[in-house]
Amino acid sequence: MWLKTYCNLKFVIEHDTPLVMMLRPRSDHNQWITQEEYRITPCEKVIEFTDNYGNLCQRLVAKPGHLEIQTSAKVRVPKKLPKAPGAPFVEVQNLPHETLQYLLPSRYCESDRFGQMAAEITQNCIMGYDQVAEIENWIRTNFKYDPGSSIVPLSAVEVNAKDYAVCRDMAHLGIALCRGISIPARIVVGYLHELEPMDLHAWFEAYVGGEWYTFDATQTELKGGYVAIGYGRDAADVAIYNQFGPLIYHSTQSIRVERITE
Repeated sequence: MWLKTYCNLKFVIEHDTPLVMMLRPRSDHNQWITQEEYRITPCEKVIEFTDNYGNLCQRLVAKPGHLEIQTSAKVRVPKKLPKAPGAPFVEVQNLPHETLQYLLPSRYCESDRFGQMAAEITQNCIMGYDQVAEIENWIRTNFKYDPGSSIVPLSAVEVNAKDYAVCRDMAHLGIALCRGISIPARIVVGYLHELEPMDLHAWFEAYVGGEWYTFDATQTELKGGYVAIGYGRDAADVAIYNQFGPLIYHSTQSIRVERITE
């Protein structure tokens, strides 16, 4: 299926402010970017780099005044994302080197505190994909998806003390539970076609059977229409923008995802 994504951000800048943006999706085995536009008004000098997780990032220093950033991309994504019931658990000694970082506790995913809980949730499952699917279902059953209920990221421990969460925080809990039973897991931020209400979205991926698979407890069933922008250990790695120095005012944000013909 073909999608067109749009993101429009407007800021009020009071002082020269260094910014690091993460707004460009990249092509990979799940998505192909065929057309892209990235506009900054007023035009600023931008330096692009690739971070430790392969994400495309842009650096600039915003001048005092109004700043608007508009991005759009034409993307081909699968109509359905792959599922793999029964895909086996990969023993830690056999994991690719690059996946090992996604086994460790991180700022918002305290996986060292979720081992016993994860084992109890998945005790009747075949090790591997089925364990992650059971974790996803457990979160979906026990937590209400409540967009807008959390402004700042919550850690997995904080989420587990509640009965509602936003997409980002549900992903944190899923990641911590997976890592607690030695399954690599990472957060993904991006777009989802027909998400209600429309906004940037977060979900998680787990590494089983030699592949990364998508899981999203906010949705009743896994469907196509996901467009990834950034991957990381948790929300600290995938912010769409980081500002350094005095506070800036983020006045408006507009997100759209449309299905289009090729």
